[in-house]
Parts: sequence; C-alpha cells; structure tokens
Amino acid sequence: MDFDLSPEQSQLQELAGNFARKELAAIAHELESENTPLPSCWVKRLAEMGYLGINLDPRYGGAGLAHLDAVLILEAIAKVSPAVAFPIFESCFGPALAIQHFAGEELKQRILPRVCRGEMIVAVSMSEPDAGSALTDLKTRGEIKGDKVIINGQKRWCSGAGHSDGYVVYCRLSPDSGAKGIGAVFVEKGTPGLTFGKPEQLMGFRGIPSADMFFDNVTVPAENIVVPAGGFKKLMEAFDLERCGNATMSLAIAASALDYVLDYVQSRRQFGKALVEFQAVQLKLAEMAMRVDAARLLIYRAVTNAAKGLPSIRDSSIAKCFANEMTREVCGAAIQLLGGYGYNKEYPIEQKFRDAWGWGIAGGAIDIQKVNIASALVNRRFDQRR
Repeated sequence: MDFDLSPEQSQLQELAGNFARKELAAIAHELESENTPLPSCWVKRLAEMGYLGINLDPRYGGAGLAHLDAVLILEAIAKVSPAVAFPIFESCFGPALAIQHFAGEELKQRILPRVCRGEMIVAVSMSEPDAGSALTDLKTRGEIKGDKVIINGQKRWCSGAGHSDGYVVYCRLSPDSGAKGIGAVFVEKGTPGLTFGKPEQLMGFRGIPSADMFFDNVTVPAENIVVPAGGFKKLMEAFDLERCGNATMSLAIAASALDYVLDYVQSRRQFGKALVEFQAVQLKLAEMAMRVDAARLLIYRAVTNAAKGLPSIRDSSIAKCFANEMTREVCGAAIQLLGGYGYNKEYPIEQKFRDAWGWGIAGGAIDIQKVNIASALVNRRFDQRR
C-alpha cells in the first residue's frame, strides 16, 4: 500500500494549483462579491486545461483518468474558491457520471462531449419542498406517453438552477410507491414549461446559484431517461461518487484555511514574538493538520477503492461525514487564531467558514451519512418511518 502520489499525479496537482492561483484568484473574488456564477468563458478555459470530465471515458471527450486524479484537480482549484471549481465538481463527480454509467448511448454522445468541451454544465435536481433527506417521498412525476416523457412538479435546493444548461431530474416514472417508482430524466434548460424561482440568498456558496425549479408539462424525448423507474438504487450509487466530490470541496476549504493560518501565525507578532512561538497555537495547528490529513486519506481511499467505477456507500459516507465535520472545526479554529482578522470580510477566512458549513448540508446531511455508515456496518437498512 503506497500512500505517495505518482510523479505524474504530483505534477498534475501542482499545475492545477499554479493555474488556479495565477488565473482564477481575481475572478474568484468577483464571484464572491457579486454572487454571480463563473462566466462561460472561464468554464471553457477549464475545458482547455483538460479539467472538465477528466475521469470520463475518452469516447465521450474525457481524459480517462482515475477518480483520484479528479480529486487532486478539484482540491487544487477549490482551494482558491469552490465557485470557480464548481464546473469541475459537476463534470467529474456530479450528474455527468450518472449519465455515463446509466444513460443510453445516444444521450451520452449528445451530452458528455459538450460537458467536457465546456459548452454545457449539467446539474442534479433531487430535493423537493417535502423530500430532502426523505428523498423517496418526492412527488415530481414523469408520465411516459409513447416516445415522450411529460414532467410535472417542483424541485428545491438545486445547485446550479437557472444557470446550468441541463438537469438530471429525479422523478416518479411509474405509479409504484417509494423507491420503486423513482428514476431520472435529463431536461435541458429552455425546454418549454421549465421555469425557475428567485435565486436563493444563502449564507455561503456565493457564486454557486440555487433556486426552485418548476415543471409544467415539460416534455422531453423518452431517450432522455437516464435511469428508468425502479433504478433508484443505481442513482444513489452514482451519488456515492458525488459525496466524494462534496468531501473534496470540504477538504479544499479546510486545507486552504490551514495554509493561510500557517503564514499568518509566523508573521503576526504579539507580546514581542510570533504567534507560532506560543504552545497553545502550536497545539491548535497540529490538531488542524491532523484533521485535514485524515480527511484527505479517507477521500483517497474511497475513490481509489472505486477504481474507475463507483465507490461503496460506506467509504463515501465516511469520507463525506468526516470531511464535512472537519472543515467546520478547522475553519472555526482559523477564525479564532486570526482574531478580528478572521471575522473581517476583507480577509478570506470568514468566507471559508461560511462555505465550510454548507457542504455538511448539501449532498446529504452529516447525520444522514452517519445513518448510512451504521447501515453499512450491520449490513441492513434502517426504516426511519417507524
């Protein structure tokens, strides 16, 4: 078992980090201050660098690299800002993977090359007003009539809603109750009957738009079915990889906060010496570093065990849960070490703290991950309705 990155992986990570710091730092600041998503010209720049769909099959425009390589790229870019890294997240860990694994060949060829070229961003639309953690309660329906699917319903908390070019929409494709009736359909932005609510004003995640989605007799070809009714288990298996992307976003935020704090405590002086000379500060730095390293190794394990397939729910849930809790702790400690500077919007740590809190809500709340972990430990699912 070798814990060292290969020379190629180290170079990939270094090049991505240099690119992000040199080219994306200024636009990241703009996205945060204006709360606007990454402009399409910059999405295409990410594509030019080869970072979109880097772990997708070359048949569909990807680079065919491993999930671990995608993690390395995502962490390096997201250290600058989750908003500038979000197209990478969606193309490497989000709904693009569900399309590659489960959709028909025609849909794969129609969508994935455009994603890899930076011409299309695809988001996943799962939650509803009454179906978040209890996802099998969703009510949005897709009625199959001949060679068409007619969708009606409402979605909520869709990251990318209104800005993304296409959506993998979880909905009921048969009258069966619970998970048995659920599948997923691809819907392009601009399809008649698809509208969006007002943009959400969130505590963090600035530059990552979110809004309600409304489906009023939205009609798409039957070829747009990604997973038919009864395929809920498949959808959640694909979502296990998205959890690893979520965990990597948490890791990047915490790692960048630690980097910033390390520079600060060596230059900031109090009582006649640098803060790093105080033992209390040394202990806090060590605790932060241990948590960051542990999260990184758990993510690496999950995606490496998955090879080029999909990770186990156990590995992905442990990685996400730990990283989500870790980044809140590390960013909180960073604020305390910086004092007033940590609480000031002129400095980056308060933004990192706000963003850190969100990833433990998005993509399956922390406590839901703990239920998943317990289920994996005893090899059975728990019925939360009883």
